[in-house]
Amino acid sequence: MQIKKRIAMALTLAAATASALPGASMAQNYPTRSIRYIVPFPPGGITDLMARNVAQKVTTTFNQPVVVDNRAGGNAMIGADLAAKAPADGYTWLGMTITHTINATLFPQAPYNFLRDLSAVSVLGSLPLVVVVNPTVPAKTLAQLTALGKSRTINAGSSGNGTPEHLAMELYHQITGVKATHVPYKGAAPATISLIGGELDFIIAALPNVPPHLKSGKLRALAVTSKSRHPLVPDIPTTSEAGLPALMITSWTGLMVPSATPPEIVKRIHNEVASVMKQPEMVQKLQEQGFEVVVNSPEEAQTFMASEVARWGKVVREANIKAD
Repeated sequence: MQIKKRIAMALTLAAATASALPGASMAQNYPTRSIRYIVPFPPGGITDLMARNVAQKVTTTFNQPVVVDNRAGGNAMIGADLAAKAPADGYTWLGMTITHTINATLFPQAPYNFLRDLSAVSVLGSLPLVVVVNPTVPAKTLAQLTALGKSRTINAGSSGNGTPEHLAMELYHQITGVKATHVPYKGAAPATISLIGGELDFIIAALPNVPPHLKSGKLRALAVTSKSRHPLVPDIPTTSEAGLPALMITSWTGLMVPSATPPEIVKRIHNEVASVMKQPEMVQKLQEQGFEVVVNSPEEAQTFMASEVARWGKVVREANIKAD
């Protein structure tokens, strides 16, 4: 009887060991072919910019092509859905942003479930937003803009309904009680042009969109929505310094893969991406583009993204924001 038990135990151990080998073996050999890096936005945005920086470096270190595939549309859901339904083998990556955590509430009937169907590899970088006004607006501080908004009707533009810029405006409403009229545009550029043209009073814009207009005097910045001042615009106070510490929001981008991707593969991807992100020349390049480099573990990134879903879900519900 003892011999039979020992044989059974040996067979069980052998089966368990064998079942663990494929994932470990895959990770050891990964990658053996090109990787598709889906960016669910048009070329030129912060997610595309980060993806191309990472892809260029990792192509060299992996010795396999990492190909950026721009799949814009559907409020960034078309590309995300492609990634969510791709084979979970490590050969499909998704460049994602705060937009996807907003979409989780804004589009309850989306063809994929953000937290169930996708797994985080890392948050890669973040950028603050900037509260900017047309120079003709009689507000030189955030407090003065709030006072103006309580004295008369003001209007604010965004790059679209449910975008980070829109949610930042709604957060400003909830904190201050100011109810600016929201004017959604199809993208950041037309909203900025309308502000410069005097058709809007203010927008809360992504940092990369405003420095040239600040330098030319076509726009005036009141505050950046980050914990500390940004080196690209060091003279602009933070929202905390301006008296609204709760108005803190960063536009960030990260890396995800299909949720069933083996943990060993996720770890392999994370280690490689984290390594290139920490290279001094990479850090310098990203900082010059306005990014604060963020590299965290898959577990930390997943927790952060879940917290962002909860945070922006609350804003969406309280502002009764509906998808276009």
